[in-house]
Amino acid sequence: MFFKRHAQQIVNRVAKNKSVVVVTGARQVGKSTMLKRQFANHNYITLDSPTVFEAVKENPSAFLQLNGGNIIIDEIQKAPSLFEYIKLDVDNKKQAGKFVLTGSQSFSLMRGITETLAGRAGIIKMLGLSSREIEGTTFTEPFKPTIEQTKEKQNAVKLQPLEKIVERVHKGSFPELYETATDLDDWRIFYDSYVKTYLEKDVKQLINIKDESSFIKFLRGVAALTGEQLSYIRLAEICGKDIKTIKSWLSVLEACGLVYFLEPYFNNVNKRMIKSPKMYLLDTGLACFLGAWNTPQQLINGAKWGSIFETYVVSEILKSYYNAGVAFSPPLYYYRDKDKKEIDLIIEEAGTLYPIEIKATSNPTSQMAKNLQLVKMVGDKKVGEGAVICLYNGVLPLGENALAINALYI
Repeated sequence: MFFKRHAQQIVNRVAKNKSVVVVTGARQVGKSTMLKRQFANHNYITLDSPTVFEAVKENPSAFLQLNGGNIIIDEIQKAPSLFEYIKLDVDNKKQAGKFVLTGSQSFSLMRGITETLAGRAGIIKMLGLSSREIEGTTFTEPFKPTIEQTKEKQNAVKLQPLEKIVERVHKGSFPELYETATDLDDWRIFYDSYVKTYLEKDVKQLINIKDESSFIKFLRGVAALTGEQLSYIRLAEICGKDIKTIKSWLSVLEACGLVYFLEPYFNNVNKRMIKSPKMYLLDTGLACFLGAWNTPQQLINGAKWGSIFETYVVSEILKSYYNAGVAFSPPLYYYRDKDKKEIDLIIEEAGTLYPIEIKATSNPTSQMAKNLQLVKMVGDKKVGEGAVICLYNGVLPLGENALAINALYI
């Protein structure tokens, strides 16, 4: 089954205005599938092919000449020498949408773009399938917990029973798992292969890992701590490495599009903010695999269900921004002060703060919305509508200016 990706509209817009279109994201989130359909007349080349990679390495200029015209180059970060030749071609011909580049290592990719293709390239970030894409909805606005937007979702989205939502969280967001009917054996095989491919093709290109077993322990530690405030010390204890190594390894996960750091909301008015970010392993299926939550039932009955559900909600909201073209610095934050008072998520837009609590419950109460009022303490900005995103089967008013919203309405 092919899912129409919401990022397509942004890719089309960029291709009309820029000579180079860049789509970055983790392996197997669907970048190449989308682009090959969208740019059917472009020649497709992947640098994952050893033969092609060697040809590019030997003579990048000749490679581009032989593959002249419109071209998609997959995993472009493997051949940074190509950037200079692409720049020369772009500057000579100035043809919109000629080069479409993809990469699964944003650090290497962005360095090549900023150093060589600045001003010539438009950049789109892509994650796995969003719930909106799975449901086939056409709503593509970035999420806000407003009554107006929620009403649109109610008309467009068919709610699912609790067990179906849990199954979706457990399955994760990689398109391959949704293309055909899959069972839990397929799920385990897919993620086992994914981790091995990730180690072989991405990690070893970025850093020299001599102790692979420690890195696997590190990955499992990241899964165990998803949705929590980042602690280098705890991760170091889990895998037996020093903090410098942990920071290096986390930068690799971030560069490969697997981890997202949610920064605390801070302004000069409030001096009591905790400054460490919260860490999310963006694909909940991968988090479940690494954490050995092998079935949806194990997940929902386990101690980490709340954190995994929070990870799912944050990743869905993040997808809504990436798919709308907000690739860098989406306006998402969290609030926690030294008294441990917390708001799970704050969305800032046009000078307005929208507070959100995330609760893995089907029975929300007004007490769960109490912390939303803390947003009034973080500054003098306008406070918008708030929400408790949860598993309630619909939408429910909760106290002052707040709604309980089913997670499928993100």
